[in-house]
Amino acid sequence: MNPHIEPVNPAEHPSSTSSKTPEAQVTLRSPAELADALPYLLGFYPDDSIVLVTLHGERGRFGGRVRLGIPADTAQWPDIADQLADCLITSGRERGTPPHGIIVFLCQDPSAAETGREVRDRLRPLAQRLRTACGSRDVPVMEALCLSNGRYWSYVCPDERCCPPDGIPLALPGTSVMAAAAAYAGVQVRGSLKEMEARLAPLTGPRADDQIRALDAAAAALVPRMLSGQDPGAVREETCALLTRTLHTFRSDPPSGSHRAKDACDDALLGNGEAAELILGLQDRLTRDRAAAWLEGPDAAPALRLWRALARRCPGAYESHAAAPLTLAGWVAWASGDAASARVALCRALTLDPDYLFAQLLHRGLNEGLDPEKLRDCLRSTPSPAASSATPATSAEAPPLPAEVRAESATEPSRAGRVPSRRPRADRPAGPRARTRPAARRRTGRPHPRTGPTGGRRDDRSPR
Repeated sequence: MNPHIEPVNPAEHPSSTSSKTPEAQVTLRSPAELADALPYLLGFYPDDSIVLVTLHGERGRFGGRVRLGIPADTAQWPDIADQLADCLITSGRERGTPPHGIIVFLCQDPSAAETGREVRDRLRPLAQRLRTACGSRDVPVMEALCLSNGRYWSYVCPDERCCPPDGIPLALPGTSVMAAAAAYAGVQVRGSLKEMEARLAPLTGPRADDQIRALDAAAAALVPRMLSGQDPGAVREETCALLTRTLHTFRSDPPSGSHRAKDACDDALLGNGEAAELILGLQDRLTRDRAAAWLEGPDAAPALRLWRALARRCPGAYESHAAAPLTLAGWVAWASGDAASARVALCRALTLDPDYLFAQLLHRGLNEGLDPEKLRDCLRSTPSPAASSATPATSAEAPPLPAEVRAESATEPSRAGRVPSRRPRADRPAGPRARTRPAARRRTGRPHPRTGPTGGRRDDRSPR
């Protein structure tokens, strides 16, 4: 297990306890204010999560942070605690910013048969193990909080006068000093993690059955052409032309309302057949790279909506096909300044296909604080699908990549039509290893386990 380190960007997160400029300074003085600051640190409300945040200097500036889903198997907690502490503390020391302290957050809502207080008690051994793991590396845990059912508890303070057994209510969203500072700085909290993941989840029920039938038909027609070696260029141009028309449709019909209403509107803009053709066509690396040029200006928002909609159209045995549109969604979100949404999309892509190199590169660059402008410059000089649909793309046409990614991206093969392994890996759904027609069609598709090798949800982790 190798959780990712999320670097601090003061421009995105004005939540440090102090800063170089007095105008940007926000001081947090209590556990209640720390609990209120957590969504602004991450960009969303974490669900079912372990979050560790480093503190630096005498005034305790916020530094690096790491987040991982809480493993359901308690036997994994000791290893998880050691690896999270080692990952966060070692990374800070390697960057020349060793932490002086750590804050631990355990966020989990109770089940139907639980109370928030019972969640606190159940997670206490995990909190204690995290405190021990950090302390053994000479970095003390200054505070450890459990957030559950709209309340918080401290694992550090034994005084019931300030930390009562029933917990303390969290501040109402948008009513704190932290919320005001974030609003002034333009920092947005994009709902809960579950809500963000739901926007990328595949269809279920009868709609999924209809989409699977369309994917089966499209695979029967397109995959032989893509594998023949004689017609992949024509398939590539057809896909790019269809992408151009579909993007124009999305651009001309912007949705309104809640996220759920917007996604429903976008789903209505895509027919099952055209969605299937686009999903299969994007398994070709060159087609995908040309589609990645839609990243700014009037194309960015409709392209992000399109990639999300296509990711939702990959149910059942085709679930792993969503790695391509999910990675494109992550790239557009990152290039648009929405690191939180980018991280969720890229982690979802790597959960479905841990070997997807484009997602690995973007995820690593995002977590290491790389400026996406270098990649944007490359893609600005790459013909967009609309501009280049008349000319087949070749690898020689692509502009040189930045040195940071050139070595690895050169090893990425085209993923179109790769023959699936006869022995599917245990951490991905049965079906195509890459993008051919599944050997056995499943009508509803079993849910893909949202776990990594150690059992924790693979939500925020560095690519392997």
